[in-house]
This record gives sequence, C-alpha cells and structure tokens, in this order.
Amino acid sequence: MTTMSKRERVAAAASGEPVDRAPASLWGHNFLREWGNDELVGETLEQYERYDWDFIKINPRWSMFPEAWGAVYEPPTEQTNQTLVTAALETLDQLADVASVHAERGVLGEHVESTRLVVEGTGGEVDVIQTVFSPMSVLGLMFGHPRALKQAAAEAPAAVHGAIGRITETIINYSRANLNVGASGVFYAPLQWASHDNATPDFYREFGRPYDMQVLDAISDAPFNVLHVCHSNNMLADLLDYPVAAINWDDRHETNANLADVWAETDKAVMGGVSRTGLGELGAEQVGAQAREAAAIGPSRVFVTGGCSIPPHTTHENRAAVAAGARGG
Repeated sequence: MTTMSKRERVAAAASGEPVDRAPASLWGHNFLREWGNDELVGETLEQYERYDWDFIKINPRWSMFPEAWGAVYEPPTEQTNQTLVTAALETLDQLADVASVHAERGVLGEHVESTRLVVEGTGGEVDVIQTVFSPMSVLGLMFGHPRALKQAAAEAPAAVHGAIGRITETIINYSRANLNVGASGVFYAPLQWASHDNATPDFYREFGRPYDMQVLDAISDAPFNVLHVCHSNNMLADLLDYPVAAINWDDRHETNANLADVWAETDKAVMGGVSRTGLGELGAEQVGAQAREAAAIGPSRVFVTGGCSIPPHTTHENRAAVAAGARGG
C-alpha cells in the first residue's frame, strides 16, 4: 500500500478503512512545563518532532479546569503534581453560585491559544486534539476531593445537577473554541468517575452520562473525538455507545478489558496496547513488543498508544520503541 500522510492514516484508522500501518502517539505530563503556553507548546512540539507521532494529544496541567472556577494551586518545583491551596467549592451552599464561565478568557483562553499554536507549529500536517474533562469531573475537582461530590449528590442532588449543567455550557463552548482554532477533536475524559472503584453505574448514569452526551453531541461534527475511560475496574462497557471516533483506556490493567476483545465487539477504533506503567518500568524491547502486538490486532481501527498519560520519567528508548513497534520495527 502507498504510504499515507498522517491525516490520511488517522482518518482511515478511525473509520475502519485500510491503513498502511497503525497510527501511534504518546502523551504525558511534564509537570514543570505546563504553566505557560511557551513551555506547554514547546514541550508538545518537541515530543512530536522527535518521535514523528501520527497525531498530537495536548496534555495540559490537569488543574486548569478547576482553576477556571477559582481554585488556586501551587505549581510544582519537581516532576510531581501541583498542590491545592484553595478549592473552588468548600460548602454545599456554594453550588448555587457556580456559573458558566467564558471559554475563551483566563486559563481556558490560554489553552485555546495553546491549541492554535500547536496547530500552527505543525503547519496543519497532523491531527491535534485538546484535552477536555467531563462536566461532572470538573465539579469533583472544584470540591477538591471525590468524597465531597458524593456527599453533595446525596444531600443536594438538584443543586449538583444545576451546577453540572452550567459547567456543561462552558465545556461545550471550550470544546467548540478549540475546534475553531484547528483542533480535529477533543480527548474527552470523565476521570475517575467512570470506574466502579469510585462510582456506581446508577450514579454515573445520573450525574455523568447525560452531560457527557450534551458535550459530545454538540461537537459531533469533529472528525476525531476520543473518549478516555480512566482508571482500573472501569465502566468501559457502559460507554461503548458514546458518539466518538476512538476509545482509549488502560487496557493492560488486569481489571480492564483488553484491546483485542473490545476491538472485536465495537465498530469504533480502539486506542492503547502499551502499558502506561510499563513505559516507566519495562525495557525498550518489551515495550516494542507490546506496540507490535497492538498494531497486529486488526487491519484498521487500532491506534498504538499508552493506556493513559505516560510517566514523566519514561525514557527516550521506550518512547522510540512505541514509534518503531507501531511501524513494524
């Protein structure tokens, strides 16, 4: 088969058309380079150029969404998570004050600009997707701890629904703003909430799914939306009908479905195959073998990636092994 361009390869893999090879990419936090556009965009483009990824998933600091509603964090001084200083929400009474915020100002506007700069920096040759957290997960981060959201949902469900609804408006507008500056889609993440370890299916159906659908329906014209189902013991089976092009999860974790089985039961593309923890622990030969195994699952609808953000200490050799393994090396 004639060698495809990156965009051709991604489009074909997402739609189930023949591909010359499986597309590949990795993404992860560099905690020290996430606090300004120059650094975030620079890190993103450097990784893309070094490993020649087939698509770019922008990996902003995870605290950006609660920051948009007033949360304050202390930036890290080493490769570790930022520290919460002040939560955006501290009492149930404050739920009524949660409002939709402007999607193109403040910290959200900064990250729309990061999308524009990454698209511009690649000359449009590659699909770029921006990370978007689900409305329920944003509210959870605004409280600062999952227990607080569960308590609020139990004690004041109407107020929780009202707050999530107003956050949903912002998330839709933010997603559209990224598409308007050149993103091919979003990387949509419900975080820990789509996991049996943190929520029940009934809880997720009430406070998660309706708002997920509002967001995804509002951006259904984007060609490359990806659903990321986080954590172990996840609810992937309950989300396979979501209107996205591809689904990413930690398929190498023993409590989750594996890549080949899900590929066989859905018409969507699957994305993963390489152990996210293994990237920080295994040798390059083992990582390359995982990448080759993933690429061989089927003739299309397979993207070779990690199951989530990769560890910051992932070596150059392991990153290169993913790229080479997906390409048959």
